[in-house]
Amino acid sequence: MNFSLLIGFLGLILIKWVDGGTNYTNTDAMVELTLVQSAVAKGAVCLDGSPAGYHLQRGHGSGANNWLVDLEGGGWCNDRDSCMSRSTFSLGSSKYMDKVLFSAILSNNSDENPDFYNWNRVRVRYCDGASFAGEGYDNVSGLYFRGQRIWSAVMEELMDLGMNSSQQALLSGCSAGGLASILHCDRFRSIFPLQTTVKCLADAGLFLDYVDVSGQRTLRDLYDGVVTLQGVAQNLPKRCISRMNATSCFFPENLVNGIETPIFLLNAAYDTWQIQNSIAPISAEEGPWKSCRLSYLNCNSSQIEFLQEFRRKMTRVGENFYQSKSTNGLFINSCFTHGQAVLPDTWYGDNSPSIANKRIAQSVGDWYFNRSEVKLIDCPYPCDRTCHNLVL
Repeated sequence: MNFSLLIGFLGLILIKWVDGGTNYTNTDAMVELTLVQSAVAKGAVCLDGSPAGYHLQRGHGSGANNWLVDLEGGGWCNDRDSCMSRSTFSLGSSKYMDKVLFSAILSNNSDENPDFYNWNRVRVRYCDGASFAGEGYDNVSGLYFRGQRIWSAVMEELMDLGMNSSQQALLSGCSAGGLASILHCDRFRSIFPLQTTVKCLADAGLFLDYVDVSGQRTLRDLYDGVVTLQGVAQNLPKRCISRMNATSCFFPENLVNGIETPIFLLNAAYDTWQIQNSIAPISAEEGPWKSCRLSYLNCNSSQIEFLQEFRRKMTRVGENFYQSKSTNGLFINSCFTHGQAVLPDTWYGDNSPSIANKRIAQSVGDWYFNRSEVKLIDCPYPCDRTCHNLVL
């Protein structure tokens, strides 16, 4: 299977909104790309050797000394072919990167993003294919696996640009970027003075090591290729590596309880990327799951029960995570989607998803600013009528 096609939430599939989606006209600024000045010298380069990059929109007023750093997502590459494929577009080369629209959690509109709109906001571009965690070079293909160096170089440059004097900081990420925010959360904390409030947010990053409909572990096979090819093991948390193999330590469920920095997990219980690529992968397309894997509306009762069991594991992981540290936050809703902090409708729209009448942006804000504890786990499908579900 060519996993270059599995590029996560920002992938090449066409989707439509159902169950309450709204039209939205976004007027936020398009933010220019900045290439890391020292990237090539430090080896902080994309798969094709081009320099790493990021987008920065400066804060103002009360947020001028606060920083939100968001790690872009976009799946992974697990072999030479898939990584070569990525190197021909923006997920593997800065040659194809352009300005990006800052919206939702990156928005500068107080009506859309009330808690973080006036912070310094950064989108770090993802071009390594290993959640900013690889270290190596492939002599055969000429590919650079330098995700860890990209992380370090971007953080160093941002610190020089004023992040070193930040009063409050939040590291966020969606999908593969959500996994990256988990992997790097304690590292992010370590670069700031102790008096700086530092927390992390992982959106759609709770990827589970789960047996798929054919009895295989498709996602484990993918992760094993990523970890092995890109030399990820050396950059994984030592507390996990000391008790598990490297591939297991690339799964968030084996990492989140050991993170010392406060972190918030935001996830859909019926994560559509995991349904389509891990639970019922493309290999199941010719069987009884062909229609169900593309839309929950096509699933029969036994297939729904299979998905309910997946939800039960996710909520168990979430419960254990929350109980491991009272400063953590949790929002798991029973929606069929993937990534909810990156879209205006789901982040803070008038009819955005909610649990107990609490919207996602409000929940994250309440947790970050210690306005209240946030531990929200939705009832099972089909009880939630606030979802913005994704179907093909």
